[in-house]
Amino acid sequence: MESDYSSAKEQYAALGVDTDRAIQLLKKIPVSMHCWQGDDVGGFEHAGASLDGGGIQVTGNYPGKARSMEELRSDIEKTLSLTPGSYRLNVHANYADFSSTGFADRDALEPEHFKSWVQWSKENKVPLDFNSTLFSHPKASGLTLSSKDKGIRDFWIEHVKRCRKIGEYMGKEQGSACIHNIWIADGMKDIPVDRQGYREILASSLDDILSVKISKDYLKDSVESKVFGIGTESYVVGSHEFYMGYAVKNQMLLTIDMGHFHPTENVADKLSSVLMFVPEILLHLSRGVRWDSDHVTLFNDDMKAMAEEMVRTGKLDKIHIGTDYFDGSINRIGAWVIGQRATQKSLLRALLEPSEKLMSYENDGNYFARLALLEAEKTLPFGAVWNRYCEECSVPSDLQVIDEIMNYEKSVTALRG
Repeated sequence: MESDYSSAKEQYAALGVDTDRAIQLLKKIPVSMHCWQGDDVGGFEHAGASLDGGGIQVTGNYPGKARSMEELRSDIEKTLSLTPGSYRLNVHANYADFSSTGFADRDALEPEHFKSWVQWSKENKVPLDFNSTLFSHPKASGLTLSSKDKGIRDFWIEHVKRCRKIGEYMGKEQGSACIHNIWIADGMKDIPVDRQGYREILASSLDDILSVKISKDYLKDSVESKVFGIGTESYVVGSHEFYMGYAVKNQMLLTIDMGHFHPTENVADKLSSVLMFVPEILLHLSRGVRWDSDHVTLFNDDMKAMAEEMVRTGKLDKIHIGTDYFDGSINRIGAWVIGQRATQKSLLRALLEPSEKLMSYENDGNYFARLALLEAEKTLPFGAVWNRYCEECSVPSDLQVIDEIMNYEKSVTALRG
C-alpha cells in the first residue's frame, strides 16, 4: 500500500497537487451525519412510532432496525468507527428522550428532553445539529406552517420556536453553532387555487418564529425547499423560489437538498449563485431516483460534481455539509457507511483536482487543454490516496467494511428480532 501511495503522490505532484495536504484538509471538514437512517425516521416519541402524516415514506423492512435510543446510538457509533473524517450528528426533534421526564408533545419540547443527546455528544466528541419535525404527527396530516387553521398553525409555530431554543442550548454546550433546519411537507396532491395565500401565511409564520433573536454563535437557522412530495405532487408551498427569496431577504442559511429538485437539474450548479446572495448554505447530500429523493448517497457523477463545486467556490467555510437519506430495504448501518464514505470520497477527489493548472488553461482561453486535463485526471490513481486517507483515520478499507458490517449484523442487529 505504501508503494501505491508513493506512486500516486508523484503523479499528482506532477500536476501541482499535494496529496498529503488534501488528506489533512479533508480531516478538518465536518460532515453532519443524519441520525434517522438507523430507525427509518421513526423517532422514539411513542412505542412503534410510525410516519403517518407529512409526506414522509421509508420503504423496506430489513431486520435489525434500532428500537430504542440506546440501540440507535450504538449503531451510530459503529457507523462512525467505519467512516474516515470529521463528523457532527444531525438530530430530529422526534428523537427527544422522555425517559426521565415523561412525554411532552411537540409544542412543549424543552432542552432537557435532549440532555442525554448532549451528554452523548460530549462523550463521543461529535457536535450536534438539529431539525424541527413537522411530520409524523396527527396535526401534520394536512398543512402545518401554511395552514389556514390558526390552531394548527400556532401549534407548529410554537414547536419550531422551541426547537430553536433547543438548538441554542446545544450550541452553547458544544461550543459551536448548531445548524437548525426548517422543512415542511405542506402542499397539495391536486391543483390549488390559492397558491399565493398559502405562501403568504408561510412567510408570516416564519417571521413570527424568527422574531426571537438568537446569537449566531449558538444557532444558525436554515430553510429547505422541495420540488414535490408524496401527496403534494401538484403544489409545494415552500418551493425553491419561495425559500431562496426568503433566505436572501432575511440573510439566513438556505438548505439545498440534492434530492429535492427535478431529476434533470444540475444541483451543483446552484452553489456558486446562491453563495453570492446568502451568507451560508446547508447541503443535504442525497440521491434522487425518479420521484423518491432519499436514496443512499453514492460516489457517482452527481456527488463528484457537488464536491467539485464546494471546493471550487473557495467558500467551504460557508458551506455546512450534511447527509439526508433513508433506506429500510438493506442493512441500515451499511447504508449509513456507504453514504458517508461516498461523501468523503467525493470531497477527497475534489481536493485532488489540479485546480491551478485548470484555471490557468481557462483564463488563457485554452478550453481544449482544460477539457483534456479534466479527462486525464479521471485515470489518476485516486484509489491509492483514498486508501491512505482511510489508513490515517484508522478505519477499514472499502472491502474490509463489508465484513465488519456483516459481523455486526450477526452479533448485534440480527438479535433484535
